[in-house]
Amino acid sequence: MCRNIKTLFNFDPPATDEEIRDAALQFVRKLSGSTRPSKRNQHAFDHAVDAIAASARELLDSLETTYPARSREEVAAKARAKAAIRFA
Repeated sequence: MCRNIKTLFNFDPPATDEEIRDAALQFVRKLSGSTRPSKRNQHAFDHAVDAIAASARELLDSLETTYPARSREEVAAKARAKAAIRFA
């Protein structure tokens, strides 16, 4: 999986539409192999991002869990600590 695509499920507050679209954009960039499509391919690129973002929103809205929602701050702090060790 692309390193820039993060887990979006079971957070308090829930994932925003912008976060979901950013993840969809990263996914399409990874699949297409380009960060900026040509003008000829721009419509297909944008359509793919929109379709994947809509599917991701539908998925996140339909998932259920018995675990309590995770705190974004705690997850971010753990990631920073892990990165500090890794890149120290």
